Amino acid sequence: MSKGRTLKIFLVDGTPNGLLTAEVMNWTGHVITGPRTRLPELLQRPEINRTAVYFLVGPESGTGLGTQVYIGETDDAKARLVGHNRPEDKGGKDFWERVCVVTSKDANLTKGHIKYLESRLITRAKQAGRCELMNGTDPEYDGLPEADRSDMEFFLEQIQTLLPVLGFDFLRVTPPRVVATPGTTDAPVVSPIFAGDLPRFGITARGQERDGEFVVLKGSRTRIKWEGVASGYDKLFNDLVAKGVLAPTADGQHNEFMQDYAFSSVSAAAAVVSGRTANGRMHWVIEGTEQSYGQWAAEQVAKAQQTSVPAGSEPSP
Repeated sequence: MSKGRTLKIFLVDGTPNGLLTAEVMNWTGHVITGPRTRLPELLQRPEINRTAVYFLVGPESGTGLGTQVYIGETDDAKARLVGHNRPEDKGGKDFWERVCVVTSKDANLTKGHIKYLESRLITRAKQAGRCELMNGTDPEYDGLPEADRSDMEFFLEQIQTLLPVLGFDFLRVTPPRVVATPGTTDAPVVSPIFAGDLPRFGITARGQERDGEFVVLKGSRTRIKWEGVASGYDKLFNDLVAKGVLAPTADGQHNEFMQDYAFSSVSAAAAVVSGRTANGRMHWVIEGTEQSYGQWAAEQVAKAQQTSVPAGSEPSP
């Protein structure tokens, strides 16, 4: 069973759209983030003069790769961000709208540490496949002693934990398939495998709910092209084709998922498989049964209600 963690988030000026800082209990790292419009205030912060890794984040550009992200490292985050704020033709970067800077509270991050972190963060972002990386190069770095590498891997894990809480999902790797452990009662409910077949069109698809997302499994098939009306999901379908997540089968009759792919909702997954808008709660059924995703989800809620502990009482030993 995964362990909980305590996060401390502070709204610097008391507004949700301003600067905020974030920390994880028992971690030496410190994160500060905010919109580009608050860059003048950010540059006044003391931590911005430290050695850091940072992220410049902009909106989706139509590539189907989610947000645009630049990952960098610097001995002086203040000077680097001032440079990035210049117009593109003067050596700056125009695409970004938000910035996130990660430093250390004990000021013990060295140049070697942040170069290693930058390299590993770029690798993780590529593995996750949720963003369009704006880095022109891939600076591989492995010049740290073994003990320091271990420390930085722990540092990296905390960054990956904290960033999604702040609205940055580009480091989230698609969760692996999970299998229920017999006799385990205190673990989260493990999702069964759901089928999303359309026999009439020769479509077979499998999916599983993992970590709050619905993952369609590698090898699942979809229509060869979008057939429904424009709905927003048509763009998602075409983006997945452009990205190479969906590729034509050998006979050219269908598209096939080339990897496990996580969708934000069961209906988005059903629409891509069907090639038209679909109700995912009805489309997906537990493999080998007729129970729909919606019925299964309602069943989990009912079970939780039956086993919940009334407010003010303690569970039985």
